Amino acid sequence: MACPFVRDVVDEEALVLRRAFRRERVFRDRLDPLAFPDDHLYERYRFSADGIRYLCRLLGPRIKHRTARSHALSVEQMVCVALRFFASGAFLYSVGDAEQLNKATICRTIRSVCLAIKALADVFISFPGHRRLCDIKEEFYRIAGFPNVIGAVDCTHIRIKAPSGAHEADFVNRKSFHSINVQMVCNADCVISNVVAKWPGSVHDSRIFRASEIYQCLSQGEFSGVLLGDRGYGCQPFLLTPFTDPQEAQQAYNHAHARTRARVEMTFGLLKARFHCLHKLRVSPVRACDITVACAVLHNVACLRKERAPRVPPAMDWDNPAIFPDDDSGRLLRDQYVLNYFS
Repeated sequence: MACPFVRDVVDEEALVLRRAFRRERVFRDRLDPLAFPDDHLYERYRFSADGIRYLCRLLGPRIKHRTARSHALSVEQMVCVALRFFASGAFLYSVGDAEQLNKATICRTIRSVCLAIKALADVFISFPGHRRLCDIKEEFYRIAGFPNVIGAVDCTHIRIKAPSGAHEADFVNRKSFHSINVQMVCNADCVISNVVAKWPGSVHDSRIFRASEIYQCLSQGEFSGVLLGDRGYGCQPFLLTPFTDPQEAQQAYNHAHARTRARVEMTFGLLKARFHCLHKLRVSPVRACDITVACAVLHNVACLRKERAPRVPPAMDWDNPAIFPDDDSGRLLRDQYVLNYFS
Protein backbone atom coordinates (compact mmCIF):
# COMPACT_ATOMS: atom_id res chain seq x y z
CA MET A 1 0.00 0.00 0.00
CA ALA A 2 1.24 3.50 -0.81
CA CYS A 3 1.96 5.97 1.96
CA PRO A 4 -1.31 7.84 2.75
CA PHE A 5 0.53 11.11 3.54
CA VAL A 6 2.08 11.62 0.10
CA ARG A 7 0.40 14.33 -1.95
CA ASP A 8 -0.13 12.34 -5.16
CA VAL A 9 -1.79 9.14 -4.02
CA VAL A 10 -3.11 6.57 -6.50
CA ASP A 11 -3.67 3.63 -4.16
CA GLU A 12 -7.38 3.38 -3.21
CA GLU A 13 -6.61 1.98 0.25
CA ALA A 14 -4.28 4.91 0.94
CA LEU A 15 -7.06 7.34 -0.02
CA VAL A 16 -9.45 5.65 2.41
CA LEU A 17 -6.86 5.85 5.18
CA ARG A 18 -6.23 9.52 4.44
CA ARG A 19 -9.95 10.30 4.78
CA ALA A 20 -9.92 8.57 8.16
CA PHE A 21 -7.16 10.91 9.37
CA ARG A 22 -8.80 14.02 7.92
CA ARG A 23 -10.24 16.36 10.52
CA GLU A 24 -13.95 16.88 10.05
CA ARG A 25 -15.09 20.49 9.69
CA VAL A 26 -17.56 21.50 12.36
CA PHE A 27 -19.95 24.41 11.80
CA ARG A 28 -21.18 25.78 15.11
CA ASP A 29 -24.63 27.19 15.59
CA ARG A 30 -24.58 30.98 15.51
CA LEU A 31 -27.28 32.84 17.37
CA ASP A 32 -28.96 35.86 15.88
CA PRO A 33 -27.13 38.76 17.60
CA LEU A 34 -30.20 41.00 17.30
CA ALA A 35 -32.43 38.60 19.23
CA PHE A 36 -31.29 40.10 22.55
CA PRO A 37 -32.72 43.14 24.39
CA ASP A 38 -31.18 46.58 23.90
CA ASP A 39 -29.43 46.58 27.30
CA HIS A 40 -27.56 43.43 26.25
CA LEU A 41 -26.66 44.97 22.89
CA TYR A 42 -25.52 48.32 24.36
CA GLU A 43 -23.19 46.55 26.76
CA ARG A 44 -21.54 44.47 24.02
CA TYR A 45 -21.90 46.49 20.83
CA ARG A 46 -22.63 50.11 21.98
CA PHE A 47 -25.68 50.27 19.69
CA SER A 48 -29.34 49.37 20.03
CA ALA A 49 -30.99 46.80 17.75
CA ASP A 50 -32.32 49.58 15.53
CA GLY A 51 -28.86 51.17 15.39
CA ILE A 52 -27.24 47.87 14.38
CA ARG A 53 -29.87 47.32 11.69
CA TYR A 54 -29.16 50.82 10.39
CA LEU A 55 -25.43 50.02 10.19
CA CYS A 56 -26.21 46.75 8.40
CA ARG A 57 -28.25 48.56 5.75
CA LEU A 58 -25.46 51.12 5.43
CA LEU A 59 -22.57 48.65 5.18
CA GLY A 60 -24.34 45.67 3.59
CA PRO A 61 -23.55 46.54 -0.06
CA ARG A 62 -19.84 46.86 0.81
CA ILE A 63 -19.29 43.80 3.02
CA LYS A 64 -21.92 41.23 2.01
CA HIS A 65 -20.52 37.89 0.81
CA ARG A 66 -21.46 36.98 -2.73
CA THR A 67 -22.40 33.42 -1.75
CA ALA A 68 -23.28 31.50 1.40
CA ARG A 69 -20.48 29.02 0.74
CA SER A 70 -18.87 27.45 3.83
CA HIS A 71 -21.54 29.00 6.07
CA ALA A 72 -20.41 32.56 5.31
CA LEU A 73 -21.21 35.17 7.94
CA SER A 74 -24.29 37.29 7.45
CA VAL A 75 -24.01 41.09 7.34
CA GLU A 76 -25.50 41.30 10.84
CA GLN A 77 -22.90 38.89 12.21
CA MET A 78 -20.03 40.72 10.52
CA VAL A 79 -21.15 44.10 11.85
CA CYS A 80 -21.59 42.71 15.37
CA VAL A 81 -18.14 41.08 15.31
CA ALA A 82 -16.52 44.42 14.44
CA LEU A 83 -18.62 46.36 16.96
CA ARG A 84 -17.70 43.92 19.75
CA PHE A 85 -14.01 44.41 18.99
CA PHE A 86 -14.35 48.21 18.85
CA ALA A 87 -16.38 48.27 22.07
CA SER A 88 -14.21 45.90 24.10
CA GLY A 89 -10.70 46.23 22.68
CA ALA A 90 -10.17 42.59 23.62
CA PHE A 91 -7.79 40.16 21.96
CA LEU A 92 -9.07 38.66 18.71
CA TYR A 93 -9.35 35.18 20.16
CA SER A 94 -11.47 36.57 23.02
CA VAL A 95 -13.83 38.18 20.51
CA GLY A 96 -13.84 34.90 18.59
CA ASP A 97 -14.75 32.91 21.70
CA ALA A 98 -17.61 35.30 22.42
CA GLU A 99 -18.92 35.13 18.85
CA GLN A 100 -18.08 31.41 18.40
CA LEU A 101 -15.69 32.07 15.52
CA ASN A 102 -11.99 31.40 14.97
CA LYS A 103 -9.35 34.09 15.17
CA ALA A 104 -8.67 34.24 11.41
CA THR A 105 -12.33 34.86 10.63
CA ILE A 106 -12.49 37.58 13.28
CA CYS A 107 -9.41 39.32 11.84
CA ARG A 108 -10.73 39.28 8.26
CA THR A 109 -14.18 40.44 9.34
CA ILE A 110 -12.91 43.36 11.43
CA ARG A 111 -10.68 44.52 8.60
CA SER A 112 -13.48 44.32 6.03
CA VAL A 113 -16.00 46.20 8.19
CA CYS A 114 -13.40 48.77 9.28
CA LEU A 115 -12.55 49.70 5.69
CA ALA A 116 -16.24 49.86 4.77
CA ILE A 117 -16.91 52.27 7.66
CA LYS A 118 -13.84 54.36 6.84
CA ALA A 119 -15.11 54.76 3.26
CA LEU A 120 -18.13 56.60 4.72
CA ALA A 121 -16.01 59.18 6.56
CA ASP A 122 -16.76 61.95 4.08
CA VAL A 123 -20.48 61.34 4.57
CA PHE A 124 -20.57 61.46 8.38
CA ILE A 125 -17.57 63.71 9.12
CA SER A 126 -17.77 67.10 7.44
CA PHE A 127 -16.53 70.52 8.47
CA PRO A 128 -17.96 72.69 9.91
CA GLY A 129 -20.84 70.23 10.35
CA HIS A 130 -24.15 68.96 9.04
CA ARG A 131 -26.06 71.97 10.37
CA ARG A 132 -26.15 75.58 9.24
CA LEU A 133 -23.16 77.67 10.24
CA CYS A 134 -25.28 80.10 12.27
CA ASP A 135 -26.78 77.19 14.24
CA ILE A 136 -23.31 75.83 15.04
CA LYS A 137 -22.20 79.23 16.34
CA GLU A 138 -25.40 79.59 18.37
CA GLU A 139 -24.88 76.22 20.11
CA PHE A 140 -21.33 77.17 21.09
CA TYR A 141 -22.46 80.61 22.28
CA ARG A 142 -24.99 79.03 24.65
CA ILE A 143 -22.21 77.25 26.56
CA ALA A 144 -20.38 80.28 27.96
CA GLY A 145 -21.16 83.28 25.76
CA PHE A 146 -18.15 82.90 23.45
CA PRO A 147 -19.20 84.23 20.02
CA ASN A 148 -18.42 83.17 16.44
CA VAL A 149 -17.06 79.71 17.31
CA ILE A 150 -17.41 77.00 14.65
CA GLY A 151 -15.36 74.26 16.34
CA ALA A 152 -12.98 73.19 19.09
CA VAL A 153 -9.70 71.55 18.07
CA ASP A 154 -7.28 69.33 19.94
CA CYS A 155 -5.24 66.13 19.58
CA THR A 156 -5.46 62.86 21.46
CA HIS A 157 -2.97 60.00 21.64
CA ILE A 158 -4.06 56.47 20.72
CA ARG A 159 -1.71 53.95 22.30
CA ILE A 160 -0.40 51.25 19.94
CA LYS A 161 2.02 48.36 20.21
CA ALA A 162 5.63 49.14 19.34
CA PRO A 163 5.91 49.00 15.54
CA SER A 164 8.80 47.26 13.86
CA GLY A 165 11.11 49.01 11.44
CA ALA A 166 13.45 51.97 11.29
CA HIS A 167 10.77 54.53 12.29
CA GLU A 168 9.81 52.91 15.59
CA ALA A 169 11.21 55.82 17.62
CA ASP A 170 8.93 58.30 15.79
CA PHE A 171 5.91 56.80 17.54
CA VAL A 172 7.23 57.37 21.08
CA ASN A 173 5.41 60.39 22.54
CA ARG A 174 6.29 62.72 25.42
CA LYS A 175 4.86 60.24 27.92
CA SER A 176 7.30 57.60 26.63
CA PHE A 177 4.82 55.16 25.10
CA HIS A 178 4.08 54.35 21.47
CA SER A 179 1.07 56.10 19.97
CA ILE A 180 -0.45 57.86 17.00
CA ASN A 181 -1.42 61.50 17.50
CA VAL A 182 -4.94 62.13 16.17
CA GLN A 183 -6.36 65.62 15.57
CA MET A 184 -10.10 66.16 15.87
CA VAL A 185 -12.46 69.10 15.61
CA CYS A 186 -15.92 68.89 17.17
CA ASN A 187 -19.06 70.97 17.51
CA ALA A 188 -21.04 71.83 20.64
CA ASP A 189 -22.92 68.50 20.49
CA CYS A 190 -19.64 66.51 20.61
CA VAL A 191 -20.08 65.47 16.98
CA ILE A 192 -16.73 65.17 15.19
CA SER A 193 -16.48 67.51 12.20
CA ASN A 194 -12.87 66.81 11.21
CA VAL A 195 -10.36 64.04 11.94
CA VAL A 196 -6.71 63.64 10.93
CA ALA A 197 -5.31 60.22 11.85
CA LYS A 198 -1.92 59.64 10.20
CA TRP A 199 0.78 61.16 12.42
CA PRO A 200 3.12 59.35 14.85
CA GLY A 201 3.00 60.17 18.53
CA SER A 202 6.17 62.29 18.57
CA VAL A 203 4.65 64.97 16.29
CA HIS A 204 3.40 68.11 18.07
CA ASP A 205 -0.28 69.10 17.96
CA SER A 206 0.34 72.46 16.31
CA ARG A 207 2.50 70.90 13.60
CA ILE A 208 -0.33 68.50 12.75
CA PHE A 209 -2.75 71.42 12.57
CA ARG A 210 -0.49 73.47 10.29
CA ALA A 211 -0.13 70.53 7.90
CA SER A 212 -3.86 69.78 7.83
CA GLU A 213 -6.35 70.62 5.10
CA ILE A 214 -8.56 72.49 7.56
CA TYR A 215 -5.69 74.91 8.31
CA GLN A 216 -5.41 75.74 4.62
CA CYS A 217 -9.16 76.29 4.30
CA LEU A 218 -9.33 78.56 7.36
CA SER A 219 -6.23 80.54 6.44
CA GLN A 220 -7.77 81.24 3.01
CA GLY A 221 -10.97 82.52 4.61
CA GLU A 222 -13.27 79.76 3.33
CA PHE A 223 -15.24 79.70 6.61
CA SER A 224 -16.59 82.58 8.67
CA GLY A 225 -15.73 81.85 12.29
CA VAL A 226 -12.96 80.76 14.62
CA LEU A 227 -11.70 77.56 16.22
CA LEU A 228 -10.74 77.33 19.88
CA GLY A 229 -7.48 75.63 20.86
CA ASP A 230 -5.33 75.24 23.95
CA ARG A 231 -1.99 76.92 24.71
CA GLY A 232 -0.14 74.39 22.57
CA TYR A 233 -1.33 76.21 19.45
CA GLY A 234 -0.18 79.60 18.25
CA CYS A 235 -2.91 82.26 18.28
CA GLN A 236 -4.18 82.90 14.75
CA PRO A 237 -7.01 85.03 13.30
CA PHE A 238 -8.97 81.78 12.86
CA LEU A 239 -7.69 79.93 15.96
CA LEU A 240 -8.03 81.63 19.34
CA THR A 241 -6.05 80.44 22.35
CA PRO A 242 -6.18 81.49 26.03
CA PHE A 243 -3.99 84.18 27.60
CA THR A 244 -0.92 82.91 29.44
CA ASP A 245 -1.00 85.52 32.24
CA PRO A 246 -4.55 86.94 32.12
CA GLN A 247 -5.55 90.29 33.61
CA GLU A 248 -9.09 91.09 34.85
CA ALA A 249 -11.03 91.18 31.56
CA GLN A 250 -8.76 88.53 30.12
CA GLN A 251 -9.73 86.16 32.96
CA ALA A 252 -13.36 86.33 31.85
CA TYR A 253 -12.22 85.55 28.31
CA ASN A 254 -10.12 82.60 29.53
CA HIS A 255 -13.02 81.25 31.60
CA ALA A 256 -15.44 81.33 28.66
CA HIS A 257 -12.75 79.93 26.38
CA ALA A 258 -12.03 76.99 28.70
CA ARG A 259 -15.71 76.10 29.16
CA THR A 260 -16.37 76.23 25.43
CA ARG A 261 -13.21 74.39 24.38
CA ALA A 262 -13.96 71.65 26.90
CA ARG A 263 -16.35 70.18 24.31
CA VAL A 264 -13.44 68.61 22.45
CA GLU A 265 -12.17 67.00 25.67
CA MET A 266 -15.68 65.66 26.28
CA THR A 267 -15.69 64.28 22.74
CA PHE A 268 -12.43 62.40 23.35
CA GLY A 269 -13.84 61.01 26.58
CA LEU A 270 -17.07 59.86 24.92
CA LEU A 271 -15.20 58.33 21.98
CA LYS A 272 -12.81 56.30 24.14
CA ALA A 273 -15.50 55.29 26.63
CA ARG A 274 -17.73 54.09 23.80
CA PHE A 275 -14.93 52.25 21.97
CA HIS A 276 -12.45 50.80 24.46
CA CYS A 277 -10.18 49.54 21.67
CA LEU A 278 -8.84 53.11 21.42
CA HIS A 279 -7.17 52.74 24.82
CA LYS A 280 -4.64 50.43 23.15
CA LEU A 281 -4.54 48.98 19.64
CA ARG A 282 -2.39 45.89 19.09
CA VAL A 283 -2.04 46.50 15.37
CA SER A 284 0.30 48.29 12.98
CA PRO A 285 0.19 52.12 12.85
CA VAL A 286 -1.60 52.10 9.47
CA ARG A 287 -4.35 49.84 10.73
CA ALA A 288 -4.56 51.83 13.97
CA CYS A 289 -5.29 54.94 11.91
CA ASP A 290 -8.00 53.10 9.96
CA ILE A 291 -9.65 51.84 13.16
CA THR A 292 -9.53 55.32 14.71
CA VAL A 293 -11.31 56.89 11.73
CA ALA A 294 -13.86 54.06 11.72
CA CYS A 295 -14.57 54.66 15.43
CA ALA A 296 -14.97 58.39 14.75
CA VAL A 297 -17.56 57.62 12.06
CA LEU A 298 -19.41 55.24 14.39
CA HIS A 299 -19.30 57.86 17.15
CA ASN A 300 -21.01 60.37 14.87
CA VAL A 301 -23.60 57.80 13.83
CA ALA A 302 -24.32 57.11 17.51
CA CYS A 303 -24.60 60.84 18.31
CA LEU A 304 -26.83 61.61 15.34
CA ARG A 305 -29.10 58.66 16.17
CA LYS A 306 -29.18 59.58 19.89
CA GLU A 307 -27.76 56.25 21.01
CA ARG A 308 -27.10 55.79 24.71
CA ALA A 309 -23.92 57.60 25.79
CA PRO A 310 -21.43 55.81 28.10
CA ARG A 311 -20.06 57.18 31.35
CA VAL A 312 -17.00 59.30 30.73
CA PRO A 313 -13.95 59.06 33.06
CA PRO A 314 -11.86 62.19 33.79
CA ALA A 315 -9.63 63.15 30.87
CA MET A 316 -5.83 63.47 31.07
CA ASP A 317 -4.47 66.97 30.50
CA TRP A 318 -1.32 66.80 28.37
CA ASP A 319 -0.51 70.54 28.66
CA ASN A 320 1.51 70.81 25.44
CA PRO A 321 3.90 73.78 25.29
CA ALA A 322 3.59 75.92 22.17
CA ILE A 323 6.25 75.52 19.49
CA PHE A 324 4.97 78.23 17.10
CA PRO A 325 4.67 81.89 18.19
CA ASP A 326 1.36 83.76 18.24
CA ASP A 327 0.48 85.59 15.05
CA ASP A 328 0.24 89.39 15.47
CA SER A 329 -3.16 89.52 13.76
CA GLY A 330 -4.32 86.64 15.94
CA ARG A 331 -3.37 88.47 19.14
CA LEU A 332 -5.06 91.61 17.84
CA LEU A 333 -8.29 89.71 17.17
CA ARG A 334 -8.10 88.12 20.63
CA ASP A 335 -7.73 91.57 22.22
CA GLN A 336 -10.77 92.75 20.26
CA TYR A 337 -12.78 89.82 21.62
CA VAL A 338 -11.84 90.80 25.16
CA LEU A 339 -12.73 94.44 24.53
CA ASN A 340 -16.05 93.77 22.75
CA TYR A 341 -17.43 90.76 24.65
CA PHE A 342 -15.68 90.28 27.99
CA SER A 343 -14.96 93.78 29.37
